[in-house]
Amino acid sequence: MKKFSKGFLFLMLCACMIVLSTQCDKTANDKYPYQLKFLTENYKPLNYTEIHTVTGLAPDLLREICTRLKIPFNVNVLPWNEAYTQAVNTDNAVLFSTILNSDRKDIFKWAGPFASIDWFFYARPQAQIKLSSLDDAKSVGKIGVIEDYSIEQYLTNEGFTNLVYCIDNIDAFDKLLKGEIDLFPSDKITAEAALKQLNKSYFGVTQKLTIRTDLIYFAFNKKVPDAIVADFQREIDRLKEDGTLRTLSQKYLNSSDFPGTLQIYTEQYPPLSFRNSSGEITGFGSDIVYEIMKRNNLFIDIKLSSWSNGYELALNNPNVCLFTMDRTEIRSNLFQWVGPIGTNTTYFYTKAGSGITISSITQAKALTKVGTVNSWFSDQYLRSLGFTNLVSFSDPSVMAEKLMRGEVDAFVCSGVTFPDILGGLGYQYNQVVPAFSLMSSDYYIAFSKNTPVEIVNKWQTTLGLLKSDGTYDAIYQKWLIF
Repeated sequence: MKKFSKGFLFLMLCACMIVLSTQCDKTANDKYPYQLKFLTENYKPLNYTEIHTVTGLAPDLLREICTRLKIPFNVNVLPWNEAYTQAVNTDNAVLFSTILNSDRKDIFKWAGPFASIDWFFYARPQAQIKLSSLDDAKSVGKIGVIEDYSIEQYLTNEGFTNLVYCIDNIDAFDKLLKGEIDLFPSDKITAEAALKQLNKSYFGVTQKLTIRTDLIYFAFNKKVPDAIVADFQREIDRLKEDGTLRTLSQKYLNSSDFPGTLQIYTEQYPPLSFRNSSGEITGFGSDIVYEIMKRNNLFIDIKLSSWSNGYELALNNPNVCLFTMDRTEIRSNLFQWVGPIGTNTTYFYTKAGSGITISSITQAKALTKVGTVNSWFSDQYLRSLGFTNLVSFSDPSVMAEKLMRGEVDAFVCSGVTFPDILGGLGYQYNQVVPAFSLMSSDYYIAFSKNTPVEIVNKWQTTLGLLKSDGTYDAIYQKWLIF
């Protein structure tokens, strides 16, 4: 056996120590460089505890993100108001599943969205409650809500004063079934889960009104570094692309539908955009958007929403497209724009035979009630002019009906869409009078401010190609030449 000198052995030992040290450093460096505190609530099926294990769509998604980023998966399950308060006051906190809205937008940093919620007012089937608008719900006896939920914040901001606070969804549905509250706002999946916990059937309640759609995120305390939030956003996008999120949505939400990397919304606004009798979203603006997507190999479902809801989503959320939107001075710096794709003339409409004449803005201000639609450019413009006689609602059909019933003196609406709105209600265009022209403006496809500019530029370039090769003119003649 060959003998080695002490010097050689010493050098070998040093080399081994260097190798071990390097391996230890590598192991240490593999750990994520920032410690996070994850907070959630029991809100089945998004996040809940089962057999002492935190599960649901969001925890399963988070577990995958933590594995990829080498972050310890430790989640604290608390009542929502406690979790929310901790998230606001704890430097390294991450709260989920959290809806991004105007009240919360600047309180947290955000990664997502990974799910969406359609909110409905639920009631007992035997309850004699008829709702055709959000305003109708304000006169109902008691509406159950949960403190600091986004829907509670929304209803409070909308001026509701008939709210009754519940502990959680199970408590709320229990109170609803016992008749202690008259309505409760919830999404279908959560309603099913809460009623199952109560050993009750989902068919023991009924949907009375669709309220709004919200998008769901991971919410980070403002002191969490931007790079950490960016890491989460990157992994969420990858999990959307590789099919993981689709699988989780199918498992927990019984749906393959989930928010993609770009959300596209429109409203019921014929002939520019509307859902036809076959359930398809169509119209002039919709055909333009479909053709732009087709030429860019994009296959994104267009979601139909109330205008005020779609506008708020585009204003607050990243990567949201909303069409068609009039570009005005008030809105110009709030969004990114693709277009123009058309021109609107907006009028003060009166009911034929009403005897009401309008020849100036001053006369319009003197009317008792002028109907407008929430978040429409015309509503925003009139408010900027100091109008104090406006009656607003999110659905233009509701306001058109109020005009025809004499409940408002005039309704401010676009000449492009009002004939279709009236026709849908069974009225003829000759039953109204375009009494006074308020303004003419171009309408566009709008993108939220933090949508990547490359996407917006690509859409603008493609629209230019549609106009140059005759496709735009063909779509225009199909919908807007009578």
